[in-house]
Amino acid sequence: MKLEIGDPAPEFKSVSDEGKVWRSSDHIGKNLLVIFFFPAAMTGGCTAQAGKFRDNHDRLRKLGAEVVGISGDPVDNLELFKRANKLNFSLLTDTDGSIARSFGVPLNKGGNITREVDGKEYVLSRAISAERWTFIIDTDGNIAYIDTEVDAEGDSETVIKAIKKMNNR
Repeated sequence: MKLEIGDPAPEFKSVSDEGKVWRSSDHIGKNLLVIFFFPAAMTGGCTAQAGKFRDNHDRLRKLGAEVVGISGDPVDNLELFKRANKLNFSLLTDTDGSIARSFGVPLNKGGNITREVDGKEYVLSRAISAERWTFIIDTDGNIAYIDTEVDAEGDSETVIKAIKKMNNR
């Protein structure tokens, strides 16, 4: 399934990095919803991408946007990723790839990496990895923006420009 601009966004629920149920229906319609799919917590490109969304959080909020990141990582990996990088938005787990598939995001095999955080070594495992794609869902619940060739470090700036264009600001 491939989504197009103007299509209704898929409804989904997941578990956040805080271990709480997160439902898209609780968020869509309140603000623009920026969803970025990323391959793996604690890897170079994903850390750069998430870090830039963190740094641009206030700018995005002022434009009426909420940001959420989704990966095939389990909740423990996401909690560690958020803590280690002081992220200020929700990260959602998609260990079976069902959310990514509903958005048409290609999936790859997962893997294991070892990272040190606060002097302790962690092995982070995931069964699947989603491609790096970004979407914006408008307040009517429709897909307003799709980027299938995301530049990890520049993603948040590209999203800001897209929102400004959408808002004619």
